[in-house]
Formats: sequence, C-alpha cells, structure tokens
Amino acid sequence: MRLSPTYLVLAGITSLACSQTPSATRTPALTAGTQLVVVDVTVQDREGHPVHGLKPTDFKVSENKSTQTIKTFEEQAAANPDRAKVLPPLKLPPGVFTDFTPVPENGALNILLLDELNTPMKDQSFVRDQLRRYIRQANPGTRLAIFGLSTHLVMLQGFTSDPEILKTITDRKLIPRASVLLDDPVGSNTDPTSLADTMSAIGANAEAVANMQQFEADTSSFQTQLRTRYTLDAFNQLARYLQTLPGRKNLLWFSGSFPLAIFPDSSLDNPFSVASDASSELSDTTALLDRARVAVYPIDARGLQTTPMLDASRSGSAYVRNPGKLATDISKFMETNAQEHMTMDQIAQDTGGHAFYNTNGLADAVAKSIDAGSNFYTVTYTPTNHDWKGEYRKIRVELVGADAGRGLVLAYRHGYIANDPNSHRTAAMQPATQPASTVAQPFSYDRAAMQRGAPTPSEVLFKVSVLPDSNATTDTINPKNHPSPTNPMHGPFRPYDVAFAVVGSNLSLTPQPDGRRSGMVEFLTYVYDVNGKLLNIEGESVSMNVTPENYARLLKTGLGFELQVSTPAHQDCFLRIAVHDVPSGRYGVVEVPTEMVAHLPPPPDAPPAPPASPTPPQGPPPASK
Repeated sequence: MRLSPTYLVLAGITSLACSQTPSATRTPALTAGTQLVVVDVTVQDREGHPVHGLKPTDFKVSENKSTQTIKTFEEQAAANPDRAKVLPPLKLPPGVFTDFTPVPENGALNILLLDELNTPMKDQSFVRDQLRRYIRQANPGTRLAIFGLSTHLVMLQGFTSDPEILKTITDRKLIPRASVLLDDPVGSNTDPTSLADTMSAIGANAEAVANMQQFEADTSSFQTQLRTRYTLDAFNQLARYLQTLPGRKNLLWFSGSFPLAIFPDSSLDNPFSVASDASSELSDTTALLDRARVAVYPIDARGLQTTPMLDASRSGSAYVRNPGKLATDISKFMETNAQEHMTMDQIAQDTGGHAFYNTNGLADAVAKSIDAGSNFYTVTYTPTNHDWKGEYRKIRVELVGADAGRGLVLAYRHGYIANDPNSHRTAAMQPATQPASTVAQPFSYDRAAMQRGAPTPSEVLFKVSVLPDSNATTDTINPKNHPSPTNPMHGPFRPYDVAFAVVGSNLSLTPQPDGRRSGMVEFLTYVYDVNGKLLNIEGESVSMNVTPENYARLLKTGLGFELQVSTPAHQDCFLRIAVHDVPSGRYGVVEVPTEMVAHLPPPPDAPPAPPASPTPPQGPPPASK
C-alpha cells in the first residue's frame, strides 16, 4: 500500500501555518474586528527629497471632513535595513510546493509592469534599455517583481533583490512585441494615411469616403475600449495578488497610451458611436488597489514627445493633398495626449503615487518612484462613522503646526469604499463592474487566477505534493480528467498524484444554528503546454459540514485532498494548481513545470495513512464545473 502523499505533505502543514504568524498584517486596509483604515503618506520637500522625523502631532487626518483620531503611527525609511527584514524561505522536500511568498514584514515592495498592450514597439525597446540602466545602479537589497501585460497579465519574475536575476530578465525575457490592438507602423518614412484619405485622394464620392471614415473610427474606438478593459482587468488581478502581502506596494507602470475616455467626433456622420467613458470602472479598480495598499506610479514609456505630424522623417505628402488635415491631426494628437496624461495623474493621485511624462529619463523616474515609495509614514485610524453602506469616503491628510507652511508635498490615497468589514466577500474580492460598452467579456477572477503564467495569489495558503504516480507511462488518460476537445493530448501519458494540504484558518466556514460550520472548497489542476494552450483539467469540490470538534481539529491540522491528473509523457507542460474557497471567492495558486517533478520517484509503498480531512465527504464529491 502506497504512503499517501497527502499524509506526507500534511505532516508539515502546522509549520506552514506557524510560519505565517508575521502575515497577520496580510489583510485589506479595512480589517474585520479592528476596523482600521491604513493610510500610507509620503512627504517630500520642494526638491523631491523624503522628509523624515515627523511626529503624529504633525498630521491631521479627516474622513468626509470629520476629524479622525490617529490610532497608530510609524515611519518607514528605506535607509533602515531592519525594516526590510525578509522571512527565510521555507525548506520544502523535492516535489512539494507552496503559494506562500516570503517578503519583508515592513517597508515597501516594488512592482514593474511592462505594458506592451498600450506601448509601441520602439518605445518598449527604450523602456528596456532604461530598466537595464536602473538595475546597474539600483541600491543593494531593492526587491522587485516584474510583470508583463499583453491581452492578459503575466508574471515574468517574482520578488527578488538579486541583480543578476533582474539583469537576466531584462536581457533575455523582455523582447519587444507589437500590440495586437495598437496601430504600430514600422516604416518611419511613411505617412499614416487612412483608407478614407486614399479614397478621397483618388476622387471617390463623398458618401463612400464618409462611410469609410465612420468605419475606421468605429474600429479604432473598439480597439481602444478593448485596451482599456484589458488594462483595468490586469490592475484588478494585481490588486488581488498583492492584497495578501504585507506593507506598501509601489506599482511602476510603463505605458505608452491609455485614454480613459473617447469623446464624440463631430467630423463623423454618427459622432457618438465612438464615444466611451471608463471613469466609473477606473474608480472601482483604484478602490481595489487602495485596499491592497498599492500606490501607482505611471511612467510614460514614449518619453519626451514631439508632434509626429511634423517629424522630419515623414514626407508630408498626405498634407499637401489635404492642407486642412494637418491642423486637424495636430489638434487630435494634442487632445489625446492631454487626456492620457490626465488619466495618469488621476490614477497616481487616487492611489498615492506620482505620474512621470514628457521625460526621457525613465531610469531616473524609476529611482525616484522607488525612493519616494520606500520612505513614508503609515497612519491608521478607526472611523467614527460605523455605518458601512458601501459608499465612497474621502480621506484628507494635512500637516499642522510649523510644518504646514514649509511647502512640503504629501501623497496618499484619497479615499476608500466603506464595505462591511465583517462580510466574507469584501470589495477586494468582488469582480470589477462591467463597462457600459460590452466590447469584451466581464472580468472573471476565476478565469484569470487559473491562466498560465498569471500571478499566483496566496489568499488561501496551502502546500501541495506533485509526484509521478509510477515510473511507467499509460496509454489512456485518467477517466476523471477533462481533456480539451480543441487541444487534444497524444499518448503515452504520465499521471501525477497531486496532494493538497490547506491551512484550515484560511477557509470560510459559516456557523450554522446546530453549531456546525459549512463551506465548500474546490481543488483544481489545469495542464498547459509551453505555448499556454490548455490541455487537460481535473477538479473536484468538497462540501463541508463539520462539528465544533472537527472544526478545532481542522484549524490545527489543516485540510487534505488528492487528485490525479494526466499529462503527455514526452512533452514539457505546466501544472496550474489551485485551492478555491468558494464562499469568499479566494484563491491559492502554484504553478509547477513538469520538468521539476518528472524525474522524481513515486511515493513509496506503506501502510494506509490516517484520513487527512476532519470530515471525509460522504460518497464521491461532485465534479467541479
């Protein structure tokens, strides 16, 4: 009889739970029970240098114009190495993985988001050159994570302070790619002539030209709305990933174009067909970022811009044929540019960051952002208004006394959504509101959490053992699996035993009138090939209804479960493994390349292990949809 992998991995579940003791701070800004609002405030002088040594009496905090009493106050300084003490990594045996991310208990985390969706290729190359320059001169110990955005969010590198790893990422993984939704002409000596312009130049009738102009404008508006939607979805996903990590996070967002609103175009037959406004959706997104203590630092990847219509590399022939078009194009460029910078300023102001644009010194902008975001004051207060109705509450922080007249600049988040802190499903767990323009599917966190290469959230902490079921391959797929009909797998196949051990206190079990607690947990394993194609799924859900005695045991020993999933034996794959706490919508996820476990020996034969679950399900659990 084989020794249960679940028993092996559960043997260390208590140590995993104990190692999370410092992560008690891993909570949203508004926490259940204490009902604290956490506000990180950066204070700089006129030259942009951080100001240290301020006291609680130097600050005044108000909420909706009502003065609040500061409950705790702490200065976080980048120069203090004790502030950034990192928890040691867990020592796990071969084939055992966890979604726990060791990060500093205090201080700040820095995230670089490279946005190829909204950035032309030539500007992406410029950003990468500037990042290499920054990494060469970065202060030792600066911890960075790097993400990429195309049509979805991808984690390129988790948090690390190793400069060699960061250099490898910028040198090898950051290859510029053209955006699928952005006009990105390659030829520098050609004019951007539309089909409508060409038709007009060859003498087409006015109605045909107007129809083509309307079609091109509608297409451009559709692509812009898609980019807006994908970008906000990526921010929502980042907020969910970062909210479980302690402390402040500085999100440095390199983007080349992100218009929040498209205004009616009076030159079209149907001016309002192109109009859209995502301001409401942006407010929802910044609320999630605020709860996760994320300050956004937008950095315009295009650097110092000039009017492209007047570029010497262009022939200008299009404007010779139509002189009035030059003035129209310049006006549209200036208007769009101003709107994009206003959006950058708004996101920065709402989250406590700072926007950088019209500068070629991107490496300097990175250094300034990290310096500003690493020197701050953390202020907390308990709101005097205890009526949680889901409304937006404005926060105002001021300096008082002698410091009020020193011309110091404060940056902080300017509000929060006052949801009930005792609710299981808080605002940080809600999907984003669907935009009025349904140009894309509504954001699905369930779908995003299981996407290949995406951030691996740790909202539910767990360990998992991944071992080959045997040294032999099989000709058939596990009958419980759900292989993809569009991406068929070809044998032979290698089955893997996937054994979960979940920290019990992370599960939402609702008290019942009879004293029991009920909930539901999903255990999922998705198989992807190296190109990100989904090949196979295995998932089961467990309905729980536990007695008080078994609930106490669950908190102490954790919850165990096992799945078996088949992969192509002679093909490298990725296993996206997750625990989903259904009532709260929280996820814990790890991603395991099969090359890391394919060579490991199967679990040894041994006497049966004791049951891992405090209340084994009655009969087979229902299959997950």
